[in-house]
Amino acid sequence: MLETGRLRAVNPPREAPQFTPELLERLARRVSLWGERARQTLYSPFDGSVLGAIPICTPEDVEQAVRLARTAQAAWAKVDPKARARIMLRFHDLLLKRQEEILDLTQYETGKARRDAQEELLDSAIVAQFYATRSPGWLRPRRTGGTFVGLTQTWEYRHPVGVVGVISPWNYPLVMAVSEPIPALMAGNAVVLKPDPQTTFTALWIQALMEEAGLPAELFQIVTGGAEVGAALVASADFIALTGSTPTGRKVARQAGERLIGVSLELGGKNPMLVLEDANLEAAVDGAIHGAFANAGQLCVSLERIYVHEKVFEAFTKRLVEKTLNLRLGATLDHRSQMGSLTVQRQFDTVLAHVQDAVAKGARVLAGGRPRPDLGPLFFEPTILTGVTPEMRVYGEETFGPVVSLYRFSDLEQVLTLINHSEYGLNASVWTKDLRKGREVAARIQAGTVNINESYAAAWASMDAPMGGFKASGLGRRHGREGLYRFTEVQTIAIERLIPVTGPTWLPRGWYGRIVTAALRGFKWLTRLWYRV
Repeated sequence: MLETGRLRAVNPPREAPQFTPELLERLARRVSLWGERARQTLYSPFDGSVLGAIPICTPEDVEQAVRLARTAQAAWAKVDPKARARIMLRFHDLLLKRQEEILDLTQYETGKARRDAQEELLDSAIVAQFYATRSPGWLRPRRTGGTFVGLTQTWEYRHPVGVVGVISPWNYPLVMAVSEPIPALMAGNAVVLKPDPQTTFTALWIQALMEEAGLPAELFQIVTGGAEVGAALVASADFIALTGSTPTGRKVARQAGERLIGVSLELGGKNPMLVLEDANLEAAVDGAIHGAFANAGQLCVSLERIYVHEKVFEAFTKRLVEKTLNLRLGATLDHRSQMGSLTVQRQFDTVLAHVQDAVAKGARVLAGGRPRPDLGPLFFEPTILTGVTPEMRVYGEETFGPVVSLYRFSDLEQVLTLINHSEYGLNASVWTKDLRKGREVAARIQAGTVNINESYAAAWASMDAPMGGFKASGLGRRHGREGLYRFTEVQTIAIERLIPVTGPTWLPRGWYGRIVTAALRGFKWLTRLWYRV
């Protein structure tokens, strides 16, 4: 371990990774292709070395992949959900058994620290287990209330939508190849996944493991490429699940709207953390570091704004800076590094531009603020800014990197107004010892998930609860029942019994109207008593 400034670095990586060039070449051959295609070379963010090469699909490849998936889906829809579940549980076991190999591969593709890759893997296993065990019950036909007791019997059926197109980003390639495909597959659909080119090998590895667990070979297709390929997928699939930026989400929503197909969109965020005056400061500082710098800040629910009550601002800031300056950065395949590299050059450029713009307009850097080429081409120090004002880009734009801004406040009402004055509303964090007050404050923050005394993991890992964003942070929800039901078409089947709902033909219409009116009045009082309203 060597000292570089006050931020410690650990180098070099341990022994060679537990994957081979031969494995990567086998994985590349799994891409859905219908002819010879140009290849794109992928480089590891750790050191810029060549990782491998993948073929790039054409729109025609996408159309063929969707056709193939659609054929496979017709048979899969007839498979009992419990049989589907057994496949996913075998996948869960294989994933945990082979984790060292996929952790190495994910790190080499993304440059992330081992602890962040591990978090991703464990989350993937949780998703597999959750939907495998819950989906069979949730997909059973459900008896619902009829028009009048005894006169109608009504059932709710859930049918698969068909072929689900998944467009996933580069920041969490392992979990994104699992968290959308698994509920879609459990609901009886086929999946065509377009991962970001930088992290294609991780997605292909997951596809291969699912097939080893017993998933029919043509049911889960992977296509590669950029925006043209993504647009072709939106033009062909029956439903689109996108995780990405807000501008991309708007484009996908417009295109899907023309076809009248469903979409779920998890998009950008400028996520706030609120530290009240009674907060446990030591815990809050640790939460801020994890929330802002996990995965080098490349996390949709990452914290980018921290509002601290003036009575504890100085103490909080001092401790946050001290702990940040002692973080260990490095490209290691073990748990020594606490923060890894950024993943792609364009994101590195955005982070650097945000920091430089803020400093040029008067912001102060309390920690970090610099690239670290001594560690790797895309390393950037975890950075704390203060004195950030609205004319600075970092104030309102999503940075998506290891940069957090500190703000002092005195009035709770004013700070809640500031927090909510954003186009985004994905995640938030509230810190207080008064849990009742914490819930009251959390409910007033315009965000899809709010964590109390935690930064993001408590809500994200609560698989039975829906996860998604308000405002420009997205549409729809993943996790929970909603995360499964979005991939289904709901059908109501009603059976008429005894006498027609519209009244028997022999009964004069005037009498029918008077009878139903009296019944509705009585039914209102019964339902009010039953539901206590």
